Amino acid sequence: MKIAVGARDSSIFHNGDGAAISDRDRARDEDEDEGSATVELAAIMTATSTPVTPGPASPPLEPPKPVDFIPPTRPSSTPFPNAQQGQTDIRCLACHPDCPGTDDCMVTSPVSSPVVVEQDPVMTIAQLPAEIHECILDHIFGYRVSTTSPSSLNIPSVNARSWSTALRHSRRKELSNLALVCPLWRDLIQQRLYRHIKLKATVRCGNDVMAFFVQHPHLRMYVKHIEVWFPVFQPKFHSAALGDTSLALPTVSPEGIASATYALPTDNATLEEVFYLVGMQFPEARVMTLEGGERKKAPRVKFNFPCPTWATRNLPEIPSIRTLIVKGQWNIIRQAKDWEVISHALPNLEEWHGTYAKPKSKSYLSMASTIDKLDPKISSLNLCLECDYRREVTCPPYYLKVCEQLHWCEKLAKAASNLEHISYTGRVCHGFFDMLARFSDPRISRLKTIDLTVKNCCRQNAQWNESGSGITDMHFISAFEQLVLGGIKALERLKSVELLRIRYVDLDSPIPPLNPYFMIRDGWCSGVWSDNIVAEINRVRPDLHFEEMVESFGEVGYNKEGRLVISPDFPKSRVLSLKLANYAMLSGGITIL
Repeated sequence: MKIAVGARDSSIFHNGDGAAISDRDRARDEDEDEGSATVELAAIMTATSTPVTPGPASPPLEPPKPVDFIPPTRPSSTPFPNAQQGQTDIRCLACHPDCPGTDDCMVTSPVSSPVVVEQDPVMTIAQLPAEIHECILDHIFGYRVSTTSPSSLNIPSVNARSWSTALRHSRRKELSNLALVCPLWRDLIQQRLYRHIKLKATVRCGNDVMAFFVQHPHLRMYVKHIEVWFPVFQPKFHSAALGDTSLALPTVSPEGIASATYALPTDNATLEEVFYLVGMQFPEARVMTLEGGERKKAPRVKFNFPCPTWATRNLPEIPSIRTLIVKGQWNIIRQAKDWEVISHALPNLEEWHGTYAKPKSKSYLSMASTIDKLDPKISSLNLCLECDYRREVTCPPYYLKVCEQLHWCEKLAKAASNLEHISYTGRVCHGFFDMLARFSDPRISRLKTIDLTVKNCCRQNAQWNESGSGITDMHFISAFEQLVLGGIKALERLKSVELLRIRYVDLDSPIPPLNPYFMIRDGWCSGVWSDNIVAEINRVRPDLHFEEMVESFGEVGYNKEGRLVISPDFPKSRVLSLKLANYAMLSGGITIL
């Protein structure tokens, strides 16, 4: 320091006073310029800079917020409690991600902030959540129904036919090719394609199925519903020449198969083989359908291989089956012993659906002896003894044979007293509810659902012309009212019943909305009503109320021919109220506008 000062003083001394003053002023000006530049540069580099020279007048700005201002805290329900810092790097869009950090491609902000790593917003289909994949495939295939809980259906255990399509999906080639989209879709598609499979109960088909699933063992776990149908006939081929033994297919024309004869099947499998195949190959199956077929003098399904009468064998057990559906039941179950053999092979069976193709007296008589020995493990029963939904002029002779031997309604009521859900289609009368209330114990009764589809109401000592059905038959309407009254009275002992539906279906009805029905569901009543029905409901369950009570069917008048003319008030909507007294107007014939 001293040397610098001495040098400066020396220069002043040699140059004189005037020169010394000039040099001193020049140095002072240089120091002031350097200080001003330093202040301006600091103002530029700092976030809160102030202008060096005042500019023109500007409108007054808002006063700055006090330093002690605290922003409100975000609620705990907000998914992102902290605001994300924006990107502080300005990147060159024309460069690649590995572009070096030069001044031409990147400018870094002077504000210091934590570096945020940006995730790639582009996602592949395999990176989507599993729920999204399920929604996509449900939209394509249709929604799946649980095989373990009947509550997944609209009305539990009401319709056996709903199981036919509840789990089945299309086998079209286009949908099968979706399994090639990605590895995740392969599993999801195969689960839907093999969830419900249908097999032909022949020895050849059984061997093919066995070989296929041995080669693809991972598909066995996807099968939840196995449907097996037994052929009741097979085409009989004739050789074209004497020495020609090849099987030639019959000629097929637009009108059908020409010049073809049929015979009884010779390659059908036994029930023992079917149960062995299902039990060994499909350990996750929950629903099994057996279709016996229907034809004139149809062959009965064989249970076992031919063996001596003293060496009877039981069917192989299938512990995974929870629901059994039997179509064309007459060809499979003809006596109580047949049901005992099948029930013993299904130890965990809970639900049984039985359907008969044609109404006959043998159907009622065989089922009467079978349901007498119904296992306590069965909680849901669905029987369809007559599936012809059309009115009849008089009671057919085959049911008169049944009435001569037993009262069917009593047998059905005894079986229903031990169930949780009962669905029945056939002939029934108020005696069913009378006996059901007698057999049921209010303390332990577990019956929750009663669904009856009435073919006709059985009536004792009725004349031939008084035993028909239809909305124009007042004898049937009176019997239907007694059936509804019996159901309401039974609710006094059936405390746990949540759904009661009694309906009559006539596909040939002149006015289908007027087909009588009565339903109690979710605390509301709908359908037919009369003063007796309303009084009985108020006595048994005062908390029940009708959704609607209408006095008439619509505008009623007569034409020139004297026939009744009705203009319904409900051309398309569902009818919620049907007064029984109004059916008397329909007994003379109807004309609908």
